[in-house]
Amino acid sequence: MPVKDLKDLYLDQLKDLYSACKQAMPVVTEMGRHARSRELAEALIAGNQGIARGIEVLAELCERHDTDPTGELCKGMEGLALEARRHAVEADFVDEDAQDAAIIAQYQRMVHYAIAGYGCLRSFASRLDFADDAAALQECLDHTWSGDRHMTAIAEGSVNEAALDGK
Repeated sequence: MPVKDLKDLYLDQLKDLYSACKQAMPVVTEMGRHARSRELAEALIAGNQGIARGIEVLAELCERHDTDPTGELCKGMEGLALEARRHAVEADFVDEDAQDAAIIAQYQRMVHYAIAGYGCLRSFASRLDFADDAAALQECLDHTWSGDRHMTAIAEGSVNEAALDGK
């Protein structure tokens, strides 16, 4: 679809982020199964719940604008998902705590991609005077930021130290 204006760009980016979130969910599930830290595993479950809610919101917004959210493949998240599997799930870890640190790093890379996507979409929606869209996207953005901060707290609170000590 050719992008003629900001609305076309908005719709294109809604579909792209929908694809990104759909690709992220199974990887987050895999990382959760490999997490040694109970706190980390629980945070990844919560993260997947947030991703699922984001998918619902993005699908609702697409429906509101008579566009199908499917059919797009987000190449950015495709690469991030491959990297997450390679570096956090499939890598040969001697120290399980180091694997937890890798899981957090890879999760946060994917989350930061989503933060950028939600932020841009919210800005586009505001400019297009789609106030309800902007509010829904802001809620997704806030939730995603909160999850990112929680992962940082887990990393700095216990995981990185345990990985350093090789416990």
